[in-house]
Amino acid sequence: MSPKPRHLTLIAATRKPENERHPSAQSDPLWRKLCEEAEDAFEREPNLARILRETILDRDNLEDAIVHRVAGRLGNDFVSSAQIVAAFGHALTEDPEIAEAFRADIAAVIDRDPACDRFIEPFLYFKGYHAIQTHRLAHWLWRENRTDFALYLQSRSSDVFQTDIHPAARIGKGVFLDHATGFVVGATATIDDDVSILQNVTLGGTGKESGDRHPKVRRGVMIGAGAKILGNIEIGEYSRVAAGSVVLHAVPAHTTVAGVPAKIVSVSLKSEPYRDMDQILGQLAYDSFTYNI
Repeated sequence: MSPKPRHLTLIAATRKPENERHPSAQSDPLWRKLCEEAEDAFEREPNLARILRETILDRDNLEDAIVHRVAGRLGNDFVSSAQIVAAFGHALTEDPEIAEAFRADIAAVIDRDPACDRFIEPFLYFKGYHAIQTHRLAHWLWRENRTDFALYLQSRSSDVFQTDIHPAARIGKGVFLDHATGFVVGATATIDDDVSILQNVTLGGTGKESGDRHPKVRRGVMIGAGAKILGNIEIGEYSRVAAGSVVLHAVPAHTTVAGVPAKIVSVSLKSEPYRDMDQILGQLAYDSFTYNI
């Protein structure tokens, strides 16, 4: 067997002993799996040794690792990653549900993204996952009346992840934001648990309203790429909005809508759109696109 390359030997020498690196791994299966994937990646890809070490292998638990990875992407010369880590620390202490959401969201990616079969992928690379976790901190800051820091994180997330989620918007757990680019969410919008959303989706207002003016997306919904949902309307549980649709009226539970403007094209009491991830780009959906706004 050939000797390990010198640069890997030097990096490995700076790492903590195995029994100190992952103190909570034995009692936390998700964290243990992420650590195992990081160890494997560490051996196979030396160019990523530093990021793997600093964001996973030298961290104490899953929450600590996620916070440092997201903060590392958000930090800059004006607001450092250390400041963002500190803010996350306060948020996690005051609201343990944020940590629960970290875990539910990463599990959602594995469950619903056919291109992803390792936890390390959303953890390290997926901006949709990172954008949602950034919003969780921004929302906590907003509720604590730290509105300027919250709005700064909204702006910074827009720069880094190409998403624009108002800090006041309420987002549940188990949310899968696939690709993320162009995702826009208004201040009075709500996204319940177990929702899947693709890129270029808008949850916005009509431009004519004030007060409570944005959509309410209920549990189990799937929203296809490019869909626009406008106004204070409810998207009923386990419903589906086809890609490219413009939704201007409430959508009943367990229905599929498609078109411009969107109309009901099917009803199914058994489907789980948020897990199926079917954007119904068949003839049924295309026939409904009348473009008669």
